Amino acid sequence: MDAILSSTMSAIGLMLGLAFLGIGIGLGILGSKVAEAVGRNPETKNDIVRSVMIIAIVMTVLLLLLFCSYSYCCILILT
Repeated sequence: MDAILSSTMSAIGLMLGLAFLGIGIGLGILGSKVAEAVGRNPETKNDIVRSVMIIAIVMTVLLLLLFCSYSYCCILILT
């Protein structure tokens, strides 16, 4: 039974790590495209930065919810 629990915890941790990695890569690509767009059209900087900040805040909230669900799942598995 302990082997199953440890395997489950490892799998959940791996999935969470890959989710964080994917979101980090995606936000990095988004940042490079924002810099490119502002370089091409500087007068739209405020609109672009505002929309990127909204996306970053939403992604942060979703990542926190994902991490909280992982923590809750670990607590349920261990009890």
